[in-house]
Amino acid sequence: MSFSAYSQIRPGNSSETMKVAKLYPNPAVNFVNFEFDHTDKSGTIVIFNFIGKKVDEIKVTDSRMTLSLNDYYRGIYIFQLRNAQGAILESGKFQVAR
Repeated sequence: MSFSAYSQIRPGNSSETMKVAKLYPNPAVNFVNFEFDHTDKSGTIVIFNFIGKKVDEIKVTDSRMTLSLNDYYRGIYIFQLRNAQGAILESGKFQVAR
């Protein structure tokens, strides 16, 4: 099972949304993989728990990254992909199931 996130910005006159990030597996147990299209290497991934508390911030270093979930509790988490200026490029959610 995988999860795909979509940008809120619509390119040109197209009604299609631009795919920016792919996250899998979802639900996850030990790790989640992030794959980015058109990644700016100066961005960050900010992760919040379901009640809105920031639990992690990871600098984007590659178009494919793996996040270990060893320090994460069971539950639903929200991620935001942000550019260097702090603007949200993408957001989505994933579940940690243990």
